[in-house]
Amino acid sequence: MQPGGAAAMEPAPGPQEKYELITRNLQEVLGEDKLMDILKERELKIYWGTATTGKPHVAYFVPMSKIADFLKAGCEVTILFADLHAYLDNMKAPWDLLELRSRYYENVIKAMLESIGVPLEKLKFVRGTDYQLSKEYTLDVYRLSSMVTQHDAKKAGAEVVKEVEHPLLSGLLYPSLQALDEEYLKVDAQFGGVDQRKIFTFAEKYLPSLGYAKRVHLMNPMVPGLTGSKMSSSEEDSKIDLLDRKEDVKKKLKKAFCEPGNVENNGVLSFIKHVLFPLKSEFVVLREEKWGGNKTYTAYEALEKDFAEQAVHPGDLKNSVEVALNKLLDPIREKFNSPELKQLTNAAYPNPSKAKPAEKGTKNSEPENVVPSRLDIRVGKVISVEKHPDADSLYVEKIDVGEPEPRTVVSGLVQFVPKEQLQDRLVVLLCNLKPQKMRGVESQGMVLCASSLEEPRLVEPLDPPAGCCAGERVYVEGYEGGQPDEELKPKKKVFEKLQADFRVSEDCVAQWKQRNFLTKLGRVS
Repeated sequence: MQPGGAAAMEPAPGPQEKYELITRNLQEVLGEDKLMDILKERELKIYWGTATTGKPHVAYFVPMSKIADFLKAGCEVTILFADLHAYLDNMKAPWDLLELRSRYYENVIKAMLESIGVPLEKLKFVRGTDYQLSKEYTLDVYRLSSMVTQHDAKKAGAEVVKEVEHPLLSGLLYPSLQALDEEYLKVDAQFGGVDQRKIFTFAEKYLPSLGYAKRVHLMNPMVPGLTGSKMSSSEEDSKIDLLDRKEDVKKKLKKAFCEPGNVENNGVLSFIKHVLFPLKSEFVVLREEKWGGNKTYTAYEALEKDFAEQAVHPGDLKNSVEVALNKLLDPIREKFNSPELKQLTNAAYPNPSKAKPAEKGTKNSEPENVVPSRLDIRVGKVISVEKHPDADSLYVEKIDVGEPEPRTVVSGLVQFVPKEQLQDRLVVLLCNLKPQKMRGVESQGMVLCASSLEEPRLVEPLDPPAGCCAGERVYVEGYEGGQPDEELKPKKKVFEKLQADFRVSEDCVAQWKQRNFLTKLGRVS
């Protein structure tokens, strides 16, 4: 240790200091006494969840700054990417886009945290579908549904679930899932906006009915958007996107409501109060010398007072916010300028104006929506195997996939799998490739196989679970609901793009991006 090193270390904050850090700038806390009791004994375990729906915008810096406070207070923080919630909320995120949206959110939230100096190694990141599809969780959803009244479920989601003319049953399930998350994430507290209050009180009422503990609930104020209402992903003019260009930021701030002397429903002032001040502890109003020169404020109240007295002009305020905001957004823009993240952004949020209308009776197969549910993969039974008459390395197989007639499939497996091992074997067949002739014989599918990198000559067909029937669907975990394309268009290279992420796990399970290939009887190996 360097001389004087011990003296240079900051003393660990005590329970009261931790409490003040955790609760500062919050609008409301439910369970203050319990919070203090926990802090006297150990570190607080807390989670913040976000449904992976529209693109995150600059108001997300409000919870990010609080997450920084939680970490300073020694809390164990989990961030939940609530992908299943996004689907249940009137399908704000289509099932086929859940995986892409979750990846987008994970990348952009991490970039935001890095831009404000939050160490990512102290955080735990979880996706809802990692545990919400388990047997135990599902059983608890059913148990809770037998106790919760329709009135309570509808009331709890009123501020959060999108209101539509004909509400779906899924919206009533939403609050129950969010309540159960507190138990399954093993936390002491949940953090969210004050618009979540009804769900929080719902959780406090119903979790004890299942024998689970009541949690602490911490609530941030809601930040008005640039139009004076709530900043929303679905209202383009009310929010600034994290990836907006500098000229877009300027244009949106120029249109923002910021009436001289008016501090009520002022979206620009609210953004300074709830985002910029907590992050920097000061705000600099930039202006020309003839108007008094730059002025630094270390307390928001002083800035609000000067604006109310018209000592600060709306134009100067907007210009100053523009400069401060772009400093926060620059590292995020830079990170998302990579080809990989550009492609992810376009895939997760396809531009509707660029979508080609689907022809009658066909699917619209836009290249950005490359998800495994587009593949028609089935269990097949090999009825016969013969050598190709004109190619020594190819087999010609007849494979039953549950259709009136077996399919003819040409496979290059002669050097890898003996004929007798294929005969009567269950295999996994990709059925919606465009049929093509291979040395004069038309192949109507592809037998999916696994190969070893260490042993290039080791190739084995994938094995469905014992007891499967010919024609049974094979799907990737989390993508059960999508409809496969009638036929994959070769120019779109959908299979080739998905195949790049096919792997076999250490326990020999076929996977796509660490998600298992499944049938109704279990995993494909």
